[in-house]
Amino acid sequence: MKILIQKNKARFLFLFIANLFVAVTAFYILPKRFFYDAAIIAFDRGNEIGFFGSYPLTILFYKVTGLRYLPFPLIALIQYPVLAYVLYKVGIPANFDKINVKNLLVYLGFFMMAIFMSMPSKEFITYLYLALIVFIFKNESISFKKSVFLSLFLLAILGAFYRPYFLLMPIIAFGMYLVSFISFKSKTLTTIFYGLFIAVFLSLSYGLVKGKYLSESSREVVNSARLQSQDANSMIVSPIKPDTWYGETVGIVYGFFTVNFPVNGLKYLLSPQIIAFVIWQLLLFYILFVRFSRCLKNRKEQEYELWILLILFSYFIVQGVFEPDLGTAIRHKIGVFPLIYYALYYEHFRKKL
Repeated sequence: MKILIQKNKARFLFLFIANLFVAVTAFYILPKRFFYDAAIIAFDRGNEIGFFGSYPLTILFYKVTGLRYLPFPLIALIQYPVLAYVLYKVGIPANFDKINVKNLLVYLGFFMMAIFMSMPSKEFITYLYLALIVFIFKNESISFKKSVFLSLFLLAILGAFYRPYFLLMPIIAFGMYLVSFISFKSKTLTTIFYGLFIAVFLSLSYGLVKGKYLSESSREVVNSARLQSQDANSMIVSPIKPDTWYGETVGIVYGFFTVNFPVNGLKYLLSPQIIAFVIWQLLLFYILFVRFSRCLKNRKEQEYELWILLILFSYFIVQGVFEPDLGTAIRHKIGVFPLIYYALYYEHFRKKL
């Protein structure tokens, strides 16, 4: 008896099996620097376990689930199927088997999931948590307004307990949403510009209260400890020291463009992983930008899609504030991959609603 499987599902299954092998073998292939965070999470030599903060909560998660006691290849064997199953439940586009730029970006995303989440990882938790937003938007029984509220509330909770920069995203996303009602010639660019403006305003306000601006107290602290090390290869260093209001402004704008338009990464010809990220990121941002523009023009018909993209672009802006280097930036983007996956194929998923 023949078992027939649709081409799109066959391609999804192939990607899953191939990259499951990558995930399981990654422990034996990847350089040690890929496992710095994983070692902190698995061994907790600093006794950081707790209920607040990304490291404490991640350590707690891996201890409670028992995953921290398993070899990394076995962790990969457990985690990667979970990640793939989430995408499977989101949906498989009908043309997923076709070779085009959008699909190739997602194919590469499957590979990067295997690389960055083949070990104990904060991104694994972020990925599963943010997938809830996608399922909320896909749920017919939840109204549009309630979907938006729940999504922003979930981001705020994630920021309050896990990663503080997620607290900025609801503010930036909602601010961009309000700005998008104003008539501009280049509405998409203007909306993103005001998103950056909001991020700068929040950082300067934080600096007035705490004495240090956001990028100064995050990215600069991380990078200052890595100068002259092999991990400094793709560091994001602002052309102006971010210890003044104008330096912080330049730093945030520079960080945003470096993370999302990383053409300066092309100089790392001897680092193929950086070159791959540059190409992946440039194409991804362009496609999402075009889709964002389309949703702004048809906001009533594509209100759900518009909000997913507002959340994504608010994240891209926040990355400009905090990301210390291109490698970390791509790892963090894989943490929001369910949102990216939905945004790339929203016309397919919304047809089902």
